[in-house]
Amino acid sequence: MLFDDTYRTIENPSEGVFRDRGSKFLGYAFPITSETQIKEIVNRLRDEHPKANHHCWAMRISPDRSVFKVNDDGEPSGTAGRPILNILLSRDITNILVVVVRYFGGTLLGVPGLINAYKQATEDALNQAVVIEKTVNDNYDLAFDYLQMNDVMKIIKDDNLQVLSQQFDNNCTMQIGIRKMQVNQTLAKLDNIEGLTTTYVTSH
Repeated sequence: MLFDDTYRTIENPSEGVFRDRGSKFLGYAFPITSETQIKEIVNRLRDEHPKANHHCWAMRISPDRSVFKVNDDGEPSGTAGRPILNILLSRDITNILVVVVRYFGGTLLGVPGLINAYKQATEDALNQAVVIEKTVNDNYDLAFDYLQMNDVMKIIKDDNLQVLSQQFDNNCTMQIGIRKMQVNQTLAKLDNIEGLTTTYVTSH
């Protein structure tokens, strides 16, 4: 099976809204790169909407469809977080957190009504967002002698590599991002540079 090294996410935060029988559902979509960002974002929305009844959310990280979390925040189980997640899956968008803030309007919506409301608020937030495609990259640290600089820079230019950090002296260090699909061919080229060392750092 071919590894798909691209994924779809949103460029910037976006907002949407859905109303039903007096209840208001505010959808907020955020691009994220780590689970650690969730708590801060949800807490910020709680501070902005202290009188809201629920702050339900779903998130996806990585192109792997099995990496997700959902939170119903007091709504009946399966009526909030999962419908939000299902929209993210159906639109194939990842590295994203969607929080739907609900103000209760006095009329119970029932399970079908809740599922629809959380879906619609999510849909509206995503409709306002710019969806972009990114590549899955492996990051490597390079260490090499200054005299090898031209050889290294040529590979970076030819292979369209991402330079994440660099420090040039007699001994040079650089962190680069290589698209997952071309890692082997790029590393083979780098291995031909005498005295250069490569160290795998992370994948993102």
